[in-house]
Amino acid sequence: MEYLPSLQREFDELKPSLFELLAEQQLSDLLPPSIRYLLAVATHRHPRYLLRILNSYDEIYALLSLVVERYYLRTFGGSFTENFYSLKRERVLLTKHGEIPRAQLGAPGPVRDALKLRTRDVWKNLMVMVGIPYLKRKLDESYDIHAAPQASLISGGGPRYHPGDELPDRPTLRQRLLHYYKWFLRNVYPSVNAAYYFSILAFNLAYLFDNTKYSSPFLWLIGTRIRRLGAADHRTIAAVLDGKPGSSSARSRPGSGMLGLLSVQNLYPQLLTSLRYFLPASIFALKFLEWWHASDFSRQLARKATEVLDLPAPIVSGLATAVTKGQTQNHAAKVKAESMKELKSALKSTPRRPKPPISATSYLPIFTVPMLPADPASANTCPVCLNTLTNPTACQTGYVFCYVCIFHWLNGEHQRQLDFMSGDGAGAAWEDDASDDENNSNTANNDKDAAAAEQGESKTRRSRRGKWESGKGRCPITGRRVLGGTEGLRRVLI
Repeated sequence: MEYLPSLQREFDELKPSLFELLAEQQLSDLLPPSIRYLLAVATHRHPRYLLRILNSYDEIYALLSLVVERYYLRTFGGSFTENFYSLKRERVLLTKHGEIPRAQLGAPGPVRDALKLRTRDVWKNLMVMVGIPYLKRKLDESYDIHAAPQASLISGGGPRYHPGDELPDRPTLRQRLLHYYKWFLRNVYPSVNAAYYFSILAFNLAYLFDNTKYSSPFLWLIGTRIRRLGAADHRTIAAVLDGKPGSSSARSRPGSGMLGLLSVQNLYPQLLTSLRYFLPASIFALKFLEWWHASDFSRQLARKATEVLDLPAPIVSGLATAVTKGQTQNHAAKVKAESMKELKSALKSTPRRPKPPISATSYLPIFTVPMLPADPASANTCPVCLNTLTNPTACQTGYVFCYVCIFHWLNGEHQRQLDFMSGDGAGAAWEDDASDDENNSNTANNDKDAAAAEQGESKTRRSRRGKWESGKGRCPITGRRVLGGTEGLRRVLI
C-alpha cells in the first residue's frame, strides 16, 4: 500500500531529468574537439607519424567510437558518457503508455531483461550516437568551405553565385555530383540544419514538461529511451566487473593465468573497461594543470628555485670587444656601431650570386637583396636597409625586416628598388655581374655603347625596366610572391 500514492501520481524515479541528459550530451560533445586538440599538439612534435591520423581524424574517431560504444551498450546498457551519470538505454514496450509500473516494482530483474537492448537495437543506437554526429560534422565542414563564403558575399551585396561553380559542357559523374552537393549545401542544408535544432528543442521542452518519454527525435524514431540505473542494473554491472578475467573465480579456469590476461580475448574488454577510470583521471589532470598555470604558486616556486642559483653574466661572441658589466652605455653603443660597420663591410665582400630568381609569369629576373650572414652581429639587422631593425615585421617566408622597408618593398616604392630599376644604384649581390653581362652583350652588338662606356659619358646605368622585375609584391630575399600583400605581414616581438 505504501507504493499506491506513487503509482497514482505516476511518479517515475528511474526517469532522469532533462538537465542530467543535457550535461551528458555536453560531455559527449566535448570529447571529439578535446582529443583533436591533443592530437594536433602532438602532431607538431611528430608530424611524420601523426599527420595522416590528424588529416583523417573524423573517420578514425568514428571508427574507434563505434567500437567503444558498442561494447558499452552491450555490457553496461548505455553509452560511454552515459555510464558516468548512471544512465542506460532501454526499449519502449508497445503497451499502453509504454509503462508497467507494478511489474517494475515487483520483478525488476525480469523487467530489465525484457527491456534490454537487443542486437538490432544496439545497431540502431550506434547509428544515432556515431553515424548522425559524424554526418553532421562533415556537413558543417563542407558548408563552411563551399557555402559560407558565398553567404557572406551575398549579405555584403556581392554576386549570388560563383561562375566557376557552373557545370561544364560535358560534365563527368564526379563533377555532376559535386555540383548537386554544393547546390544542396547552399539551398537546402540551412533549412535542414534549422529543422534539426528546432526538433531537438521541441522534444527537450516536451520531455521537460513530461509530455513525452523521448528527449530526442532520433530516440523516438528508434523506439529507445534513456533511464536511470536501478538496483538490478547495479547488481548486474557489479557481477560483470567481478567476473572479469583476473578475479578469483576466473583464475581457477584453464588459461586464465598470466598468459590468459595477456590474450586478445581478455585484453579487449579490460582495455575498454579501463576507459571508465581514464576519463575522470584525465579531467582531474586537466583541471590540475589549469590551476597550476593560472595560480601564482608555480611562479613563486620557480622564483624560489632560481634564487639560490648564481648565474654568470652572459657573454656575446662575435663582437669586436665583449660588453662587460662595468662598461658604460656610451661604450656599448660604440661597440654596436663598430659591429654594424663590420657587417656592412662583410656584406660588400660577400661573393656574388651568379643567377637571380626568375619569374614564372614574365620570365624576367627578380631583384632581391642578399641574405645576411649567420653572425650574431647581424641578428637585429634589416636585410633591406642594413640598419638596426625598427618595428620588426615578419614576411610569410619567415624573414624579418623593418616595417617601413617591407611595406614600401611590397608596394614597389622602396628607394633601393627605384634606384635599381632606374640604374642609379647598386642593390643586389649579383647586380654588377648582370650589368657586366649586359655591357658585354651590348658591346658586341653596338660599338657606340661600348665607346660611350669607355669614355665615361654616362655615369649612371641604363634603366632596367622591361628587363627586370623590381620585386613588387615579393619577398625581398627569396623573391616569392607574398599572398595578401601588406595584409600578410605580421609584427614580431624581440
